[in-house]
Amino acid sequence: MEIGQFLGFLVFLTIFTMGFWMLIFLLTTVVPYWLFGNLIENWKLKKEAKKAAKSK
Repeated sequence: MEIGQFLGFLVFLTIFTMGFWMLIFLLTTVVPYWLFGNLIENWKLKKEAKKAAKSK
């Protein structure tokens, strides 16, 4: 294997590994944070709407 092929393989391996860990990070941190925040926000809006309807 020539040095150019080896460097190309290392670049590919680096990019592939970065993509893999980014996917793991997104699935375990960002997506649950987004979903949980969305649920909390909807819950607060429903609570406020219920309170506003009750006070009228």
